[in-house]
Amino acid sequence: MGKTAEAIAEGVSIACAAARLAVRNHILVETIAHDEAFDLARVAPFAHDTLVALAVEQEDAAELAKRLRKKAWGKFTDPDGTHDYRDRDTRNLRKRYKQYIGVAKELRRIAEDPHAVRTLVEQARDAAWGDVEANLERRLNVEGMRPDLDPDYEKLRAARMQSLRLVDLPRLAAHRRRAAEAEEEADGEPVDATPSPRVAGIDVSELDA
Repeated sequence: MGKTAEAIAEGVSIACAAARLAVRNHILVETIAHDEAFDLARVAPFAHDTLVALAVEQEDAAELAKRLRKKAWGKFTDPDGTHDYRDRDTRNLRKRYKQYIGVAKELRRIAEDPHAVRTLVEQARDAAWGDVEANLERRLNVEGMRPDLDPDYEKLRAARMQSLRLVDLPRLAAHRRRAAEAEEEADGEPVDATPSPRVAGIDVSELDA
């Protein structure tokens, strides 16, 4: 396999990975966020259009390389910048043109192959389900963690208790005061809104540092 063929194969591989990612995200949105059942027949057109769009990007890049090569032809002065090409760059620009065209052609071929599109969708579906499974597992690990199984429980306990005393309990006490004031205005009778050492059943004075 020549260098151009290798570059084309690498470009197709990268583009297909991008297509799988786009299809995976589409599946996550449609089947999870919108609570719809997975349907390969519905996802396949999206995969096809994604591959075609990537092919168009490659064709646009090829056209740009072609224009730059023509512009660089016969120029032998020093370039003014990275993309200010000269005659000595025309060979590399021609190679880029061929590579872009080759990748675009292969992507269009894949897009028109029902089996290849189905395989891409199935791979994207597996990746989407893998993401969901991993997220659920992480959530269950966090919610199901017991103090005796958490190696950092004692280390973080003091910070959690301090946050409870300094943030959560004062916020709850303020809420109770506002509720008491509202009740007093409604009934026309004074209500004791004096902060209590017990808030929501918790004795603040017994909280350790």
